[in-house]
Amino acid sequence: MADSSAQKSLRSLPDPSAARESTGPAPSAHSADDMPDIVDIVMEMSGDDAQEGGKLPSPDPRQKSPAHLEHLADRARGYVEAASSANTRRAYAADWKHFSSWCRRQGLSPMPPEPQTVGLYITACASGAATGDKKPNSVSTIERRLSSLSWNFSQRGQALDRKDRHIATVMAGIRNKHASPPRQKEAILPEDLIAMLETLDRGTLRGLRDRTMLLIGFTGGLRRSEIVGVDVGRDQTEDGRGWIEILDKGMLVTLRGKTGWREVEIGRGSSDATCPVVALQTWLKLARIAHGPLFRRVTGQGKKVGAERLNGQEVARLVKRAALAAGVRGDLAEGDRALKFAGHSLRAGLASSAEVDERYVQKQLGHTSAEMTRRYQRRRDRFRVNLTKAAGL
Repeated sequence: MADSSAQKSLRSLPDPSAARESTGPAPSAHSADDMPDIVDIVMEMSGDDAQEGGKLPSPDPRQKSPAHLEHLADRARGYVEAASSANTRRAYAADWKHFSSWCRRQGLSPMPPEPQTVGLYITACASGAATGDKKPNSVSTIERRLSSLSWNFSQRGQALDRKDRHIATVMAGIRNKHASPPRQKEAILPEDLIAMLETLDRGTLRGLRDRTMLLIGFTGGLRRSEIVGVDVGRDQTEDGRGWIEILDKGMLVTLRGKTGWREVEIGRGSSDATCPVVALQTWLKLARIAHGPLFRRVTGQGKKVGAERLNGQEVARLVKRAALAAGVRGDLAEGDRALKFAGHSLRAGLASSAEVDERYVQKQLGHTSAEMTRRYQRRRDRFRVNLTKAAGL
């Protein structure tokens, strides 16, 4: 029987022992693992160079930036960091370390980017051979590792050809064999949210804060990082990702999210008990917050408000804790219920329950495509159109 293209690609992958002979000794841990400071590689052009056509001399990465350019280098570092979130940078660094460590164990070199080596690496990830506990990586994890490798290679002045058959064909086989349906978090519906609010202590600042976060997160369709990243006013903190404005008909939340700046309108509710604007005004008044982060840590048995901003994990823990306490999805076992809820449950809840034109939901969630918005609509359109009856059966 003729070999498939995937089998041929796998046969053409290099043997680790041959790679040791051809590539020479593996690079040092310093050169393999450390991210290059791309800002410090500042090229200094002399007047003679400019007269000869402006060709820049090849820079030495180890050479320190000229003193008169240090302030620009410092600012450029800040722009480099602002290009991606801290979580993304941590993931990129961890994936590069994982790949480099695997290469050293196999006697392979991480640089330059060789599609054959990357093909072997993702095969090891899929089979569990690339991890210490022998647990195979999921398809989504492997795809993220590939993206991380591409970014890391590009920062080192190299390009990884992900369309090369040694990568593309192997990755297609991994998807076909190991891909599974996405595991989405459960959507918090309005009746669920009301039950969750009742589980919170109305007599403490912590309970009031948590109540406000749930209402704003749901009605705004906000990500957990957006909820905790909001300030009371504009340009009040260096790490702020937006601010609020309270108006007659509701509140306007200006956010810097994944897709850029956007404005989110949160209208007033029909009842003070479930109105996000009333909850916010009460929180600001009793917590005596007029400047800085909107949602902060509460100490002293829930009665003292600190200055430190909450992190996104606190939102996920709050949603899970309140959902379990309210008995949401009580038809499931306790262990299964705990895995169903997270910060995204609030965004999914708004998308699934708001009976309006899909375009308004898409705008509120900050999605660039209607297809992405539909992924959040967990149960909204199920069986709304019955093609069985429409066909006459």
